[in-house]
Amino acid sequence: MKIWIDILTPKQLLFSEPVIERLRKNHNVLCTSRSYDEVSKLAKIRKIDLIYVGKHGGGKKYDKLEASINRIRKLSLLIYKFSPDMVISFCSPEAARVSFGMGIRHIAFCDSPHAKAVMKLTLPLIQKLLIPWIIPKKEFLKYGIDSKDIITYKAIDASVTIKRNNSQKKSLPFKNNNKKNILIRVEEEQAAYTSKSIKIIPIINEIVKEFDGENIVILGRYSEQIENLKKIFGKKTSIMKMSFDGKHLLEHTDIFLGSGGTMTAESALLGIPTISYNAVPNIVERFLVKNNLVNRETDPKKITKIIRKFLETSDNNSKKRARKITDNMEDPIQKLIQIIKE
Repeated sequence: MKIWIDILTPKQLLFSEPVIERLRKNHNVLCTSRSYDEVSKLAKIRKIDLIYVGKHGGGKKYDKLEASINRIRKLSLLIYKFSPDMVISFCSPEAARVSFGMGIRHIAFCDSPHAKAVMKLTLPLIQKLLIPWIIPKKEFLKYGIDSKDIITYKAIDASVTIKRNNSQKKSLPFKNNNKKNILIRVEEEQAAYTSKSIKIIPIINEIVKEFDGENIVILGRYSEQIENLKKIFGKKTSIMKMSFDGKHLLEHTDIFLGSGGTMTAESALLGIPTISYNAVPNIVERFLVKNNLVNRETDPKKITKIIRKFLETSDNNSKKRARKITDNMEDPIQKLIQIIKE
């Protein structure tokens, strides 16, 4: 069988890695992506071959539309020649449109019903949707997919991605000293489901003021965003683009502060003391908070109090709690393989 997998984000790439590995044992698999710095860098680190078609549309609506139209046109030619029997994506609008137009069966994964634009563009056009069991089906039904076409799996996606082997040897951005490593991940500013937020700036200000004696590293996403952070914080912190496998960084992190997305979930399931400033409220983040794997806080002063508490106490139970929860999760990739067989 010929299978086409469309991969658009770093999280999708990490989740796809074991999918590609298993499917290639019995099938001819074509993997596509788009020109997007964080994906291409991570693909090189993980040694995953991708065909890059089109580009990321940036933050403006017209640019997103134009990039999507151009990508659909280019993918149409490529996929027509490849002639796959099945498409797998993570609710890729371009993959949905191309597969629908060519009459190819499309199976998608999704844990982000809050991404309304993407849901409207994909769910009416796909055949099966796989979702984490913690998300009610009704969150997706309103976008035009039947309940019978939604399949749940007892896992969150980070439980799959944290299992990857870490082979990266690149030097860490943390200074080689006895200080604690505080890692801060700024929010996604160019996704259609977010509005630009400045809540992270006062949070970082407070952390720098209170913990200037520790190693503080800020992970930006876009060049403009990073330049702005450098102007504000100068040499008080290390500010960098993501050029690492996130797991490589997290394994050397003492405290992680994230926006509530992929790295927040990975940090939590690795048992690292984790704080979410909840830039994009979502059900997975709420699950992690409810299970005491993540502390949610948006007030800068309260965040520094939580960090101080983490620094002053050694909570050995966090890794045990995380392991207990992940041990009870199933393998969603096995469910995918069953669906393909059917």
